[in-house]
Amino acid sequence: MRPEAGRPETAPPASERPEARLERAVRAAEQALIEYEIAVETFRVEVENFSRLHHQKLGPMYARLEELDAAIAEAKAARTGDPEDLRLAQELRGRVLPMPDVSELFNEWVDSDGLSPEAAAMLNEQPVRAPERVRPSDEARKLYRDLVRQAHPDLAQDDKERARRDEFIVRVNAAYARGDEALLRELSEEWAAGPVPPEQQPSESEELYARLEWLARRKELLSVVARDLEEGPIGSMLRMAPDDPDRLLEQIAEQLLAQVGEREAELVRVTQGQGS
Repeated sequence: MRPEAGRPETAPPASERPEARLERAVRAAEQALIEYEIAVETFRVEVENFSRLHHQKLGPMYARLEELDAAIAEAKAARTGDPEDLRLAQELRGRVLPMPDVSELFNEWVDSDGLSPEAAAMLNEQPVRAPERVRPSDEARKLYRDLVRQAHPDLAQDDKERARRDEFIVRVNAAYARGDEALLRELSEEWAAGPVPPEQQPSESEELYARLEWLARRKELLSVVARDLEEGPIGSMLRMAPDDPDRLLEQIAEQLLAQVGEREAELVRVTQGQGS
């Protein structure tokens, strides 16, 4: 429809720049991730504290039960001389070990000082995977040594260059820890190419999309940490009584004390039977 003669056309509303909506999405994702990190860290602290209480209060009872089970089996084996009884006694005696450390309970995601290096790296923009025990190849070791010699921060001439080298060495260390020879080779080529010239740096939109992708990866890796905590032995116990974990410890302690009493009585019966 053509405008009436003499009436000026209405100007279209000024549209926001294309990156504005993307910026809002990035800000929202960042805020959501911060809240999720807080929740994961809070639960990690709860799990570690509960683990320590569990170890302190119940560890001696578990150890006493293991000792009694081994003693009962040894008394039976001494009385019967049966090879199967002797095997069982030896097996149970081998189980008389200290309670596992916090790092073992958390599958090595968390230690007594907090998050392990692998888990901490996920919170500091490093592309790490779930911890793996690997032995780097000879080529990976060579690439690593060469990169460290070339990019060591002490070779920097100013603070800006030192910061660049620090960030690069963190990536090199993460790749070497995983034995990722291909990534080490890529990093070697990246270092040889030198800093990215300003004209080759990504556009604003590219940076925002890259940020969104990184936030998604970080959330996924944090989810792995959270799942390991929740599905671990201590996390599973906490889920049973999230509002009153101390009472749960008391209930378990009561059950263990009852079991200790039963085992002690059984040991007395077996020992007396041995002597009769």
